[in-house]
Amino acid sequence: MNFPLGPPRARLWAMDDTRTLAERTIALLYGALCHLSFACGVALMVWGLHEGLRGSWGGLEGPQAWLVNALLVLQFPLLHTWLLSKQGEPVLTRFAPGRLGRDLCTTTFATFAALQLVLVFALWSPSGVVWWEATGPLRWGLQVAYALSWVAVVKTMGDAGLETQLGFLGWASVARGRSPRHAGFPQEGSFSLCRQPIYAAFALTLWTGPVWTPDRLALALTWTAYCVFGPLAKEARYRERYGQAYVAYQARTPYLIPWPRARA
Repeated sequence: MNFPLGPPRARLWAMDDTRTLAERTIALLYGALCHLSFACGVALMVWGLHEGLRGSWGGLEGPQAWLVNALLVLQFPLLHTWLLSKQGEPVLTRFAPGRLGRDLCTTTFATFAALQLVLVFALWSPSGVVWWEATGPLRWGLQVAYALSWVAVVKTMGDAGLETQLGFLGWASVARGRSPRHAGFPQEGSFSLCRQPIYAAFALTLWTGPVWTPDRLALALTWTAYCVFGPLAKEARYRERYGQAYVAYQARTPYLIPWPRARA
């Protein structure tokens, strides 16, 4: 979804750069793949969580299903975190030819994140067990809560820089003959309430909705743990990159939950 969960906020275009027609064409193709993957990944996730992962297309059963499902649920946080690390970033830049690797980094990262979601919600092998499904007014109330959690995801991603989160920054900059440039870390909007609002909103999507299954619980527990502990590595990178400015931001802003006392 950084999705929820992507590179730091970026300012759209920086300096003029000479781009060949081939490079601009490649950028457009990368952008098309990115946004198509993103649309598929988000659509599958929205529907999959709403239905408690009971409608996925994986056909495995028994221990095989448990093993493959565990790999699916773990690959997202592990690969997502690694690609943003010092070790993973050079690998990410190799997925575009020539000098485009670094400029298209935000686009390739968003594409990978989206494809990871496609894998999870398309290939999950459902247990077939439904613990509870809301009906009547309660169902409508939970659906409203679920919809609002996704509104929060969009809002927080917008505060972080939607052009970066959606992978638009990289390919659009190259297509216009320019190089993308990353701005400082976000501190306004939802980021004034807590330092990791995207992760907080993402966690809300995992725990709202009208259907509960063992599949849904396993996914929610694992990815909520990632939402709590995953940003610690991101914050370490930010302290190294932005120094005292980020340390001061940490001191005045809560980590994940916007407690009023902590804000004060």
